[in-house]
Amino acid sequence: MWERGRLPRKPRQSPIVVPPPPSPPPPPRLLAFLLPRSLLALAARGMPSRRPSPLLLLLLALALAFIFLLLSPSSPSASHLSSSLAAAAASSVSTSASSSPTPVKIYMYDLPAKFTYGVVRSYMAARARAGPAGAASAMPDDELRYPGHQHSAEWWLFKDLRRRGPRDHPVARVDDPAEADLFYVPFFSSLSLVVNPIRPSTAAANASNVAEPLYSDESMQDELLEWLERQPYWRRHRGRDHVFICQDPNALYSVVDRISNAVLLVSDFGRLRSEQASLIKDVILPYSHRINSFQGDVGVDSRSSLLFFMGNRYRKEGGKVRDTLFQVLENEADVIIKHGTQSRESRRMATRGMHSSKFCLHPADVIDYSDISIFVETSKAVQPGYLTSLLRGISSQRIIEYQREIKKVKHYFEYEDPNGPVNEIWRQVSLKAPLITLLIHRDKRLVERGPNGTNCSCICSTPKELLSK
Repeated sequence: MWERGRLPRKPRQSPIVVPPPPSPPPPPRLLAFLLPRSLLALAARGMPSRRPSPLLLLLLALALAFIFLLLSPSSPSASHLSSSLAAAAASSVSTSASSSPTPVKIYMYDLPAKFTYGVVRSYMAARARAGPAGAASAMPDDELRYPGHQHSAEWWLFKDLRRRGPRDHPVARVDDPAEADLFYVPFFSSLSLVVNPIRPSTAAANASNVAEPLYSDESMQDELLEWLERQPYWRRHRGRDHVFICQDPNALYSVVDRISNAVLLVSDFGRLRSEQASLIKDVILPYSHRINSFQGDVGVDSRSSLLFFMGNRYRKEGGKVRDTLFQVLENEADVIIKHGTQSRESRRMATRGMHSSKFCLHPADVIDYSDISIFVETSKAVQPGYLTSLLRGISSQRIIEYQREIKKVKHYFEYEDPNGPVNEIWRQVSLKAPLITLLIHRDKRLVERGPNGTNCSCICSTPKELLSK
């Protein structure tokens, strides 16, 4: 449409957009200064739309003069600034390339001695058969020897944190609790559980003519929590940033609800409920094996039996799965499966059996052994003939591949190894620190809590689908 009496306007041609030529490279020593966008916007708003203020123009002129003076190639300030920035950049690159992650700072409580060395002494005194009962109490701490059993990780972690000096470690012990990210509680909970049923020896009682009080693991647990609940760093976050070791499935059984906020170092979730422990907040430990490591080469020619297992036949839930496996496998010709408890003779038999078998039965674990083991569903494993048929179908070459992989990772299961499970446990603990910080911040919000103070938002609970795998 157009106005009457006027010719229509010719349409304008669309402009052709030509990309601008590339900007020339900046001078070698020229530094680029970028003003913040907010500052430019402020200057624009401050300038009148038509006639700028003389005072504002003067200020801008002085600012530009100062910038040009600073950026002048002959300016000593520019030279010093550019060299300083270059040195800082080079230092940053070299530091990031060579430095390792900052260790997580951990504070180990100086517990009353009865919770650490005192538990070892109670064990030695209760096991004394003859001689003075006070020999264990008179022995210096450094000479005490922790009794060997499969839950001895508490001793190795305790000794590791007591070792001083610089080292490449995922955690660093600090003496000031105000600097700590995590707090380690070094109670020998698994050994305390072992001491609990042991009664003082007759020789010890006759020597003193005084009936010694019976050791009570449950009382030790209660006294430990009473001591902790008086500590300000425990009360600060209700133990959220604390670490306990309870490797035996029954360790700390009477107080586990009161420490469920903390990081638990466990080997077995079998007796823990989902609101007490989970794969998300806790760390799984390998058992400390009691038999001699195999020192030979890989191969199957010297391994005459197909499958070996030796252990307690009746365990969790009355040993339903183990007992069924015993019934299914005990009559197989090339399978050795025996009931046994911890003793020197049992350890010798287990060493011979494991070293002469192609496979070893491992009824319960949550560690990923996919490169060194074969997983079998419980419902299928208890079917007569299923397990042995499966194992007999595996070629010798595949068995040797499993053996090679085991040799690569066996140091993760030998606590004596400097690069073994102790270092890996601390690494796993250090990885929990960001989650702990998150949960501490979330705890400051108004959330529903359980009767023991645990957060009912369930972020720490293990999903049921994980437990079913």
